[in-house]
Amino acid sequence: MAQGVLDRLTFQSGDEVFKEGEPGNQAYVIQDGMVDIIRTDPEGNEIVLGSVEKGGIFGEMALIDDQPRMASARAATGTTLIIINRDMFHAKLAKCDPFIRGLLGIFVKNIRSMVDSQLSD
Repeated sequence: MAQGVLDRLTFQSGDEVFKEGEPGNQAYVIQDGMVDIIRTDPEGNEIVLGSVEKGGIFGEMALIDDQPRMASARAATGTTLIIINRDMFHAKLAKCDPFIRGLLGIFVKNIRSMVDSQLSD
């Protein structure tokens, strides 16, 4: 990839970006459109945890803590995504203060724990 050029993907409404439980090797920034973040409860029902709109980022948690995807991501509209690969993400993260990196890890752990406890209730 040429320096300064970012890869992009396009999705139609209803297309899956990634599935819950998959390894996460990329994060995404929404250039255009909207993506729903969806979790499946123990009974198999889909729960929309939230939606991410233009300018938002998603998929970053798996890059921070190297855990599988905690939810699925599905295009809610026609969507264009900018890909942030693992190497790029870690290069940016390495420039951060170690305290900030530690906080990010704690935040991700807390978010995963909160979502898991809400779904098990």
